[in-house]
Amino acid sequence: MLIPRKKTPSLTLPTLNHGEFDLSSENSERGTIICFYRGLHCPICANYLTELEKRVDDFAERGVATIAVSSDGQERAQAMADKINADKLRFAYDLELSKAKEWGLYISTSRGKTSIGIEEPALFSEPDLFMVTPEQTLYYGSVQTMPFSRPHFSELVGALDFAIANNYPARGEYTDAV
Repeated sequence: MLIPRKKTPSLTLPTLNHGEFDLSSENSERGTIICFYRGLHCPICANYLTELEKRVDDFAERGVATIAVSSDGQERAQAMADKINADKLRFAYDLELSKAKEWGLYISTSRGKTSIGIEEPALFSEPDLFMVTPEQTLYYGSVQTMPFSRPHFSELVGALDFAIANNYPARGEYTDAV
C-alpha cells in the first residue's frame, strides 16, 4: 500500500508521442496526475479518459501534469488515444503487471470479449488515480477493484484549488498502532 507523503515506486514507460515518461524526471510545479486505466477493452475507461482529456489544461493551469497509463501495448494504447480523440493527454503503455502491483493496483483476469466486442488481455490492472508531488511522494490516491464509480476530474480540480489556497497537506499518512 502506498502511503501519503512517502516516496512512490518508480515509473518509467514509453509514451505514444512524448518520448519516455520517467516520473522522477517530471518537472511540473505541483506534481503529476497518473491515471492508470484498464485498457482499450474498457468502455468506461474510454469515457473516463475523455473527461480527463477535457481537464488537461485545467490541471496544467494549476501546475499539475497528466498521464494515462495501461498495460496495453503500443497499438492498443494508440487505439484508445484515437478513440477519445486525445490531443493533450499523454499516453504511456507497456506497464508491467509486477510494476502495477508495486503501485498497489488490483489485477484482474480476462472474461473474454467486453460489451464493445474487444478481447480483454489475459491479465490487466484495475483503474487507479494518483497525484504524485514533484518530490515523488504520494499526495492523493484512489485505488479501485472495479471499473465503476471513479473520482470525477471536475471535483479533483476543485479540490486542488482548495489544497493550493490552503496549503493543504496530503492526508492518511499515519501508520503507527491505533
